[in-house]
Amino acid sequence: MKKWMIVLYLAFCNAVIGQIERIEPPYWWTGMKHTKLELLVYGKNINNLEPVFSDDIKIKKVVKVENPNYLFITIDTKAISPGTATLSFKKGRRTVESHPYQFKSRKENSENRKGFDSSDVIYLLMPDRFANGDPSNDSTSNTIEKADRSHKGGRHGGDIKGIIDHLDYIHNLGATAIWSTPLTLDNEKVYSYHGYASSDLYKIDPRYGTNQDFAKLSAELHKRNMKHIMDFVPNHWGLSHWLIQDLPSDDWIHYWEGGENGFKRSNYIQTTQFDPYASKIDAKGNMDGWFDYTMPDMNESNPMLITYLVQNAIWWIEHGDLDGLRVDTYPYNDKQGITDWVTRVMEEYPDFNIMGEIFMHDTAHIAYWQKDSKVGAIQGFNSNLPTVMDFPLHDILSQVFNEDEQNWGNGVFRVYDHLTKDFLYPNINNLLIKMGNHDVNRINEELNGDVDKYKLALTLILTLRGIPQIYYGDEIGMMGSKSEGDGDIRRDFPGGWPGDEQNAFTVHGRTALQNEYFDFTKKLLNWRKGKRSIHFGKTLHYSPVDNVYVYFRYLPGQPKQTVMVVLNNSTKIQTIELDRFSEGLLGSKTAREVISGKTYEIGKSLEIRAKSGLVLELY
Repeated sequence: MKKWMIVLYLAFCNAVIGQIERIEPPYWWTGMKHTKLELLVYGKNINNLEPVFSDDIKIKKVVKVENPNYLFITIDTKAISPGTATLSFKKGRRTVESHPYQFKSRKENSENRKGFDSSDVIYLLMPDRFANGDPSNDSTSNTIEKADRSHKGGRHGGDIKGIIDHLDYIHNLGATAIWSTPLTLDNEKVYSYHGYASSDLYKIDPRYGTNQDFAKLSAELHKRNMKHIMDFVPNHWGLSHWLIQDLPSDDWIHYWEGGENGFKRSNYIQTTQFDPYASKIDAKGNMDGWFDYTMPDMNESNPMLITYLVQNAIWWIEHGDLDGLRVDTYPYNDKQGITDWVTRVMEEYPDFNIMGEIFMHDTAHIAYWQKDSKVGAIQGFNSNLPTVMDFPLHDILSQVFNEDEQNWGNGVFRVYDHLTKDFLYPNINNLLIKMGNHDVNRINEELNGDVDKYKLALTLILTLRGIPQIYYGDEIGMMGSKSEGDGDIRRDFPGGWPGDEQNAFTVHGRTALQNEYFDFTKKLLNWRKGKRSIHFGKTLHYSPVDNVYVYFRYLPGQPKQTVMVVLNNSTKIQTIELDRFSEGLLGSKTAREVISGKTYEIGKSLEIRAKSGLVLELY
């Protein structure tokens, strides 16, 4: 062969061998309800290659986009059997590269997996701040930010193994589900521990563990009859995301002319999504503005992006054997795009559950976003989102329990008044209710470290309609102020790191006050597990008098399931006359108080000490 021909041949080989860098999803499953699969293939100048599948797998469509480094390949998986096929890439008649592509068998009855619901109590944790089970992965060679526990906004080293190591603690506490803030790779230079700026939607951050560790976490939870909820972030990815660094086309993100890297901060005015008078520029500022400089805003009006996100969610549900998704910054997404996303995921898993972070402060505004909302229907909109978050309830809790004397409209009357708006919701059981989370002051900070106020607040949250969520450390009285920065409300759990001076995971490691918090929380959570009237029952409540709130949770026709809750939010011993509550008491003669185990005779009156609650099972 002539020398020039050899040079050209070697140049050709170098140009084509190893061109394919990524195929996403990296593998798939047979037996899906929706059988169309769109593979994203990425590699240098691959749009001149022709993809071919083995095993008679027909390629329905190949889409080439602006960027020559992408191919989008659509196949129908309906007739595909489990196994490994070969995806080849040809240039003319020559096959220049081949890749195995696996189709797996789904877990039996996967499509009917049961999501979390109001029988659950969710334990929210931040993995970097919860427990460090494997110090060897605190810093890794292929991630930028290294561990620095002295820095409130830095990586501290918590990981998946740390969660698994302490599942018995969470299970013993009485929680039935875990929601962890994002675990996928966040490879920003600084402030990456929160995980909300993903660099790879198909990879667990190596500082937390591996994709296999993620699946193991679900398996360990399921051994304990607990559920796993993944934090999913479609609205924004990280600036360091490999796809952001080399976009398939300009319309995958919202790029603002004149801004560095296309950045323009969101105006955060979520009401523009339904405000009948909203200007287009304000609506665009909310939906298309970036949540932060390192978080490019994704364009969910792009159908290829939505398909990518649908498949990514399904991939994690199957791979991680998940029981639910929590979706970040829900009203910042393109309204129609995110509705398409949630609809397609829920069609694949009809009994699954997805909750959206609707961080708004008016009941009607929250109700707008729940599936089958009559509020949304006014504008012809149905979100198809099963679960929303009752932020307005959270907003009033610190006021409620810090107002010792009842004047008109304050104290526990705020809760009574809040519940009168529940008619706006199509499904009151699918409301996430909470005392706090990773974005706001800790509840014990709001209540000034007063354990009696905490007990009142927890009693309320665990006996109202909806799905209760507690935030890691609340159960031992952890404090934290947003004014001191996010790191202060995301403190390390004491005992989660080798060498910690205190180990609050154990009874002997906790202080007497911490054990008072813990024991009360444990008692109430574990009691709640078996009480269907609390999970799915109706509510009967009475307007508060002297800052005392009385309500009943009951199942019609099942009087032995009835629970009477009495909350004395005043600083005085109160005696309540029981004749007023005959509608709820239904002739009951005795009651057992859940926390103390004490038996009460239901006579003419009931005495309750100051700043305390009674949870009474009626007989």
